[in-house]
Amino acid sequence: MEKDDERALTLVREHTVYACVMGSRAFGLATGASDTDRRGVYLAPTPLYWRFEKPPTHVEGPREEEFSWELERFCELALRANPNILECLHSPLVERLTPVGEELLSLRGAFLSRRAHTTFTRYAAAQRAKLRTDVRVHGAPRWKHAMHMLRLLESCRDLLRTGELSIDVGERREDLLAVKRGEVPWPEVEALMTRLEAQCEAALATSPLPSDPDLPRVEDFLTRTRRTSAT
Repeated sequence: MEKDDERALTLVREHTVYACVMGSRAFGLATGASDTDRRGVYLAPTPLYWRFEKPPTHVEGPREEEFSWELERFCELALRANPNILECLHSPLVERLTPVGEELLSLRGAFLSRRAHTTFTRYAAAQRAKLRTDVRVHGAPRWKHAMHMLRLLESCRDLLRTGELSIDVGERREDLLAVKRGEVPWPEVEALMTRLEAQCEAALATSPLPSDPDLPRVEDFLTRTRRTSAT
């Protein structure tokens, strides 16, 4: 292993402030064949930024299906309403949590805004285009991807309606798994996608979410954390 790679993995091993399980296990959609997708946030010590070579903004590993972000990069993406990042903050399966991680989770509401409508639906639209290509070329979509696109749109709709993000599908589990197994005809799945997109659009008009995230609150947290790490 290259020295730089080992240094990056050391950041994950020794400086992770928050780690969780994501994917189907966090969504309540796991089956016996499901992988365990791990995500985390590490705090690179502030003195590392005093060198010309800066710490990495993300690290893959050291375990399989594990990916971590440096705290600042993670906050930046969350402020942009990146769907994967926002959902990571709401995983019910937390594996590691330091005091810094606890404060990060306490800021979950500060990251939420109506920007989620754009990012969630744009991501869903891109996935839908790929699914349509699969149908045209192969005669069927990648059903697992279709299931997760429906889940994402439902999550977006409910977030816009309530102002709160919940990633566990709950009672929708069996319906979504039926899609994954290819038991629901593609025209029905696509019609449901269209309805969910319309529901997201309707929910945006009356959403309790603010127009923008609470940048000053997040920036204060990051500044204090960096300052403490420097001493």
